Amino acid sequence: MSGKRKRDAGPPATGPGERDVLVGFLDYLRDAVAAKAEGLTETEARAPGVPSGTNLLGLVRHLTCVERYWLLGRDVSDWSATFHAAPDETAEGIIAAYRETHAAANAAIASWDDLTEAGPRPPKQGRPAPSRRWTLAHLIEETARHAGHADILRELSDGATGR
Repeated sequence: MSGKRKRDAGPPATGPGERDVLVGFLDYLRDAVAAKAEGLTETEARAPGVPSGTNLLGLVRHLTCVERYWLLGRDVSDWSATFHAAPDETAEGIIAAYRETHAAANAAIASWDDLTEAGPRPPKQGRPAPSRRWTLAHLIEETARHAGHADILRELSDGATGR
C-alpha cells in the first residue's frame, strides 16, 4: 500500500434553492464514488475487499442501476445482480455509464417543478411512488452509504484516502 493521503473535501457549495442543495450534495457524493473507482487496474477495481465480495466496480454499477430506477423510472428485476460487473464490462465503461446516468438524471430533475409530486420510480404492487423530495433524499442516503464502502475498499486496495 502506498498510503496516498489526500486532504478531505468539505461540503459542496450549492445554490440556495431546495433542489439546488439536494442535487449539489448528490453530485458531490457521486463524484466521490466515481473517484474511488478511477485510477485502479481492472483487477484492483474488481477485487473483493470483504468476505461478502463487495468491490468498487460492483458499487458503481449498483449505484448506476439505483439512479436509473429511482430517477429515470427503469425497472430492475434482480437487485443482487446489480452489484456484479460482467466479465466483458470494463471499469472505464462502468464509470462512464455512471456519469452518463448522472447527466440524464440531472436533466430529469431540472425539469421538476414540484418536489411534492411522485417520483419517477416504476410502480410497485400498486403502491404509489414516493415524492420527488423523498426520492432525492433517499438517493443522497444510498449514495453516501456506498461512498463510505468505496472509501474503505479503496484504502484497502492501495492506501488512498480522502475525496
